[in-house]
Amino acid sequence: MGVGGGLMDGVAEERVFLKLGGSLITDKTRPMFARRRVLARLAREIAEALAARPGLQLLLGHGSGSFGHTVGERYRTREGVHSPEGWRGYAATARAAALLDRLVCDALWEAGVPVLAVPPSASALCRDGVLVHLEVRPVAEALRQGLVPLVYGDVALDEVRGGTIVSTEEVFAYLVPHLRPDRILLAGQVGGVYTADPHREPTARLLRRLTPAAVREVERGLGASHGVDVTGGMWAKVQAMARLVEEVPSLQVRIFSGERPGNVRRALLDPQSGLGTVLVAG
Repeated sequence: MGVGGGLMDGVAEERVFLKLGGSLITDKTRPMFARRRVLARLAREIAEALAARPGLQLLLGHGSGSFGHTVGERYRTREGVHSPEGWRGYAATARAAALLDRLVCDALWEAGVPVLAVPPSASALCRDGVLVHLEVRPVAEALRQGLVPLVYGDVALDEVRGGTIVSTEEVFAYLVPHLRPDRILLAGQVGGVYTADPHREPTARLLRRLTPAAVREVERGLGASHGVDVTGGMWAKVQAMARLVEEVPSLQVRIFSGERPGNVRRALLDPQSGLGTVLVAG
């Protein structure tokens, strides 16, 4: 059970954050191209897991893939927004991310998941690229009422840069101390964390178990995700999750592939699924 108080005083069998990676639900090499069949399957798996475990509280997130990342890269939004053209790009990036979010919401709703979209850009504030404020209560209340809140990689106002982009992992990291999940699941296209980029190195070896100390040792082997990603690729994800595990030692993070049918359902239902790479305190 989640151990937090305050905003999350309700009883839950388990509280889980699940991200559907942008590389999983879009083709990151084709602008604005959603993998609709994959998305429909993932939505069904999530619905099945929730039906099998009524006490499961689930916060969903998704990457922006070839939607937000493609537009954000064109305008270099993450680096900052300082001109009329830049602000137009900021709005275009927000629109692209929201378009994908609508597709994700529709797939989940059609599968029977009571999803509620909570766009981070509506309340997020950054300071030189670091997320310093996000309204937590709408997410917490949605969970309390049995809904499945959905966040995503989105634009955010920035006190130094004007505007920037926050990743789903950064949103998750901000929410962890408030909502205290038991587990974080990151479902992507790649099977976990490897010693090198498996798209480019056939001899790359899957790392089944990592600790924050081990993450620092393998830092050099982690490259950018396959395709355009303006929020840092695999290393940024692993680094962010390692920091979270250090701060909350009870937290388990699993990075795995959602490509294989059944994997997302299995990961939701079984904390010891053995899928991909598990990141634990020690």
